[in-house]
Amino acid sequence: MSDTLKTIDLAALDLAALLCSRVCHDAVGPIGAIVNGLELLDEDNSPETQELSLELIRKSARQASARLQFARIAFGAAGSAGSAVDLGYAQQLTTQLMADEKVTLDWNTPRLFVEKNRVKLLMNLCVIALASVPLGGTITVTMDGDAEAPQFKVVAAGPKPRLGPHVLDLLAGKSESGAVDAHGFQVFYTGEIARASGMKLDVSLDDQAVTILAAPEA
Repeated sequence: MSDTLKTIDLAALDLAALLCSRVCHDAVGPIGAIVNGLELLDEDNSPETQELSLELIRKSARQASARLQFARIAFGAAGSAGSAVDLGYAQQLTTQLMADEKVTLDWNTPRLFVEKNRVKLLMNLCVIALASVPLGGTITVTMDGDAEAPQFKVVAAGPKPRLGPHVLDLLAGKSESGAVDAHGFQVFYTGEIARASGMKLDVSLDDQAVTILAAPEA
């Protein structure tokens, strides 16, 4: 990481705006597809079109629901201050999110209630892992330790795994301009959650996989 990078410092209003942009970005695609399917139903009453339109609407409604449910926990308050979230529920939401992606999710964590920010961190690490295998593959999630001191490992394996050019900088809360746009916000936000929950991140890349480790600060 270059010494010339600047620390990103977002005002509360800017943070809220970027969060809203992220959630809207995730939802607008499938919701737009639902609208398209309804328009097809209005324009063509043939059995073939009816079947294709209804299938498009069903799939898109499922995707919109999965993305919004995931965002509610991964980006939202997820309960009152100091609350914990069930890792089994996080697994369910992440599985739904990735149901139509070109990846297999292999989630192997005990079913524990873990401090909410640490669960949010794990879910956001899965989003980064998904982006790192654009050609598809397997995302494996494991945990060591206990609910009080969890150590998470997320491995995204597949052909030609990659990390975006600024992922490590954004995870560290830095950028060349000292700002972050909607495209890089989710990665920056993940780093912010890690710092807020006292977790240290270690990210590595080789020819076969991207590996992300998250463990409590010493």
